[in-house]
Amino acid sequence: MPTKKNNFEEQLNSLEKIVTNLENGNVPLEDALKEFQEGVKISRELDKKLTSAEEIVAKLIDSDGTEHKLDPNNAAAPED
Repeated sequence: MPTKKNNFEEQLNSLEKIVTNLENGNVPLEDALKEFQEGVKISRELDKKLTSAEEIVAKLIDSDGTEHKLDPNNAAAPED
């Protein structure tokens, strides 16, 4: 089971394994519920990591160190 120390790719791989197991349908109900719960937990952690990464990417830093937020509606033009 993944821990918080696992990186994004490791957690995504774990989630994919859970999804595959559940899609195969060969898991007893109790185990399926446990795997589903673990999958939801991993999914939420991955979502937090993606949101954080998106926030970092959305910031642009000029050569003079001025930081600008990227306008999500117009990715070509940073906000002033």
